Amino acid sequence: MDRLANAFARARAENRAAFVAYLCAGDPDFDTSLAACRALLKNGTDILELGVPFSDPLADGLTNQLAAQRALAGGMTAARVFELARRVRAEFPAAPIVFYTYYNLVFSNGVDAYVRAAHEAGVDGMLTLDLPPEEAGEVVAACAMHGLKTVFIVAPTTPDARIAKIAAATTGFLYYVSREGVTGVRNEVAAGIPAAVARIKACTALPVVVGFGLSTRAHVTAVAAHADGVVVGSALVNVIRDHLADRAAIAPRLAVVGADLAAGTARKN
Repeated sequence: MDRLANAFARARAENRAAFVAYLCAGDPDFDTSLAACRALLKNGTDILELGVPFSDPLADGLTNQLAAQRALAGGMTAARVFELARRVRAEFPAAPIVFYTYYNLVFSNGVDAYVRAAHEAGVDGMLTLDLPPEEAGEVVAACAMHGLKTVFIVAPTTPDARIAKIAAATTGFLYYVSREGVTGVRNEVAAGIPAAVARIKACTALPVVVGFGLSTRAHVTAVAAHADGVVVGSALVNVIRDHLADRAAIAPRLAVVGADLAAGTARKN
């Protein structure tokens, strides 16, 4: 079952972009994290992007760095991340799950063993943030062997010739980071997204999603007019941060925020 392809096809059929929600696995603790995933998937999230907590998340801004810190402090390990994915998969058999991770975590556990464990946990794809496609042969091969889709990043500064190379290594979707720098909430949508998405689509038939800096329903709507998927992360993680004193309130609030953001994916034409 290609859950990712099915999710994008369903969104296209409904004349909207797919809504991709990012959460750090285990933030702020296992049970609350599971409830948060559940709340989003029941309220409009098409694809769940699970950040694997890491002590040195170079691509992440402060919001997601602190989320990883909370998860690690709460006892999240590689085994617990896989267990979280298994629990989500058991409850949501059709929902795509993508790991957002760093190469150190994959390499240190053994590439083949890590990818196999991810597949067995029900994960559909893997985005390894700091792994360029030129050096990703082992990961790409392991993903092909075990049935995981690969996801690679295109940046605003990526030249056309390199986009083609990135697309050739990708089997799931291409992730356009709309801003240079790290993740985090921004007040405005970055300029140039329509042209950037068009440049990427000229190199691939795979879906193109856009993330980094998108935090409001208006942002989602603006990007959904051009992209196949829209990623929101820090704005959701901030809901967790803002309710740490009352963790039972996190999932209900995420349900409301997630539903509002997902509603923004509808296209007007």
